[in-house]
Amino acid sequence: MADTYTYRVRDRSGRLLEGSLEADSTTLVATKLRQMGYLPVAIERKDTSGLKKELKLPGSGRVKLKDVAVFSRQFSTMINAGLSLLRALNILAEQTENQAFRKVIDEVRLDVERGASLSQALAKHPKVFNRLYVAMVRAGETGGVLDGVLVRLAGMIEKQVELRHKIKSAMTYPVAVFGLVLCIVTAMLLFVVPMFEDLYSELGGTLPLPTRILLGVSGLVKSYAIFIFVFEGLAIFAFKKWIQSETGRARWDAFKLRVPIFGKLVHKTAITRFSRTLAVLLRSGVPILESLEITSETVNNSVMSRAVKDVQSAVKQGESVATPMAQHSVFPPMVTQMLAVGEETGNVDEMLEKVADFYDQEIEATVNALTSLLEPLLIVVMGGAVGGMVVALYMPMFNIINLIE
Repeated sequence: MADTYTYRVRDRSGRLLEGSLEADSTTLVATKLRQMGYLPVAIERKDTSGLKKELKLPGSGRVKLKDVAVFSRQFSTMINAGLSLLRALNILAEQTENQAFRKVIDEVRLDVERGASLSQALAKHPKVFNRLYVAMVRAGETGGVLDGVLVRLAGMIEKQVELRHKIKSAMTYPVAVFGLVLCIVTAMLLFVVPMFEDLYSELGGTLPLPTRILLGVSGLVKSYAIFIFVFEGLAIFAFKKWIQSETGRARWDAFKLRVPIFGKLVHKTAITRFSRTLAVLLRSGVPILESLEITSETVNNSVMSRAVKDVQSAVKQGESVATPMAQHSVFPPMVTQMLAVGEETGNVDEMLEKVADFYDQEIEATVNALTSLLEPLLIVVMGGAVGGMVVALYMPMFNIINLIE
């Protein structure tokens, strides 16, 4: 039985028309509309129950960076092959599995069809295409090298995804072990320790100090467990709100840079993101002042963001980029020196790319070193926490005869 489809089309004069047709598929509807001399804009299956149904596809919740990278690379290939923007966007929308991203691409296609430039259409979706993406696409449109810009964007986004994966791999193990230790300690305080408390109360006598402390903590946790969990939840909520504020975010980012061991990883990550973003923007033809402004917004660290904004202000007054950078300790001497050489030779983007590659290798080495260091350290912490509780519980057993007397 044929289904009913509603459609929106444009006629030869450009007017937008709406209607409905019965057919077996959207493909047959589109074919019939083209035969009638219309350009299909949107085709949807009509729900006979009066409710609009939406197909839920795998991973249709939000748009991931990986989806945007694949989109950029495929878009570049189609443009390079000579396909028009509208046809390329239509194909990309059809083959995208993420429903949320498909809707965004369809809206971009409609805006382009109405006469907007690609960068203007993308700018309407800042949650998917950030200012960096839009600025580079605009530069590619102006210079007639949109396919090349999209390839650079895809490469940069893929590097960001790879960098996030490295950091997550370094954090997964310690977070998992910490969670396991927390669960074990909580279970012992709530269920195991009270059993020993009843035993020792029957025996009488004076318990060792570690045992008394452990029993006291257990009683506190058991009596106020609900309040403790509620307090922890409120503390986490308050902390998240605090770091979302401008002051809180600035202090938290500064603290992360000073944290032992992990601070170096955060710093190197920020340097990599700064160098690669600025390099790609300059190579794509975005003006230096706009490139610095966009980089300050996308560097994801407020300390470095303020430093980049100071550099931008100095460049506005006619200074070079490297000179004001050297006044900020967040930029290592190697970065400022290589940037100075790049300005002298006219290869700033190439030097920044080399800096980003160097720090990528440094991050990988730091992640490997952290993994090697944290594994035995966390085992010691886990053994110390659980073992300390067990020893404190069994210490009175060594003096069991005195307790009985």
